[in-house]
Amino acid sequence: MKYIDQTVVRKMMGKRAMKNRFFQTLFFVSTIFALVVLAILLYRIFTQGISYVTPEFFQNFASRRASASGIKAALVGSIWVMGVVIPISLLLGVGTAIYLEEYAKKNKLTNFIQANISNLAGVPSIVFGLLGLTVFVRGMDLGRSILAGGLTMSLLILPVIVVAAQEAIRSVPKELREVGATKWQTIYRIVLPAAIPGILTGSILAFSRAIGETAPLLVAGAFVFVNYLPENLLSSYTVMPIQIYNWASRPQAEFQNVAAAGIIVLFIFLIVMNSVAVLIRNKFQKRY
Repeated sequence: MKYIDQTVVRKMMGKRAMKNRFFQTLFFVSTIFALVVLAILLYRIFTQGISYVTPEFFQNFASRRASASGIKAALVGSIWVMGVVIPISLLLGVGTAIYLEEYAKKNKLTNFIQANISNLAGVPSIVFGLLGLTVFVRGMDLGRSILAGGLTMSLLILPVIVVAAQEAIRSVPKELREVGATKWQTIYRIVLPAAIPGILTGSILAFSRAIGETAPLLVAGAFVFVNYLPENLLSSYTVMPIQIYNWASRPQAEFQNVAAAGIIVLFIFLIVMNSVAVLIRNKFQKRY
């Protein structure tokens, strides 16, 4: 019987412990650096823009004068666009995930579809903007409307929702499916309620991306300067990220403060939207 050389073991363990401390320190420093940069960014934004977040800022339209500028049209436009994006992307995304996981046969075709869905999640957003311009704005003749912009943003976040919903559906234990019900009854009454927390977790991230995107909507026809409210889904519009970009690109220093105020409003809008989604997720949270 050969005995283990304790000297060699101690030497190897010492090297491993040193590597462990090195990478632990590296990751800790990286995390602290990211948090410090984020804190500095938030501090700068809030110190510049908080004084401009007034009731008039929500009531005024965009203006060529910084003192009279407001975010009313962009805020309402963002609400309209997300009102299109959320139901369409959820219905299509969750429906696709259910079909691929519960109904579709596992073959080369479904593997090909699955691979392409995963690849689409990493495609640059400008590509989806060009697709929306070709299909919705020109092909379907929707023009530079809220509906065209909402459909374009739905395509952008659809792959993320599909992948997240698939993972959530897969995580449902098989024991719960064996209840003697029909396929659809099992999906509707057992699989979906159990998968809702996971589906909403991925959807929250997708919606957060959609509310902050600028490039696809610019390509799909969103306006940079709007001083009226949309009346229906075929109305022209602008959204908060585009309005903020417009203010930030102005040479006047005061417009930089107005842009910071717009970022604060966008930040609050994002927190409220995500909080609602988290509350819904927690309501359906179950332990199996």
